[in-house]
Amino acid sequence: MATTNPLQFIQQVRSEVSKVVWPTRREVLLTTVMVFIMAALTAIFFAIVDILIRWGLEFILTFFG
Repeated sequence: MATTNPLQFIQQVRSEVSKVVWPTRREVLLTTVMVFIMAALTAIFFAIVDILIRWGLEFILTFFG
């Protein structure tokens, strides 16, 4: 791999960064809200699954214990 001098490297980095399509403030806000909603739904789902597993284990242990 060929080495480039620092000036060329900085020029290449600036060229690549200029190609990036940055999200708007609204897009960032909407995706952030969606992440929080999905995290909350996931937490609720796993809490319900945890409760059901606990009830099932308690039933099995009291029935056979």
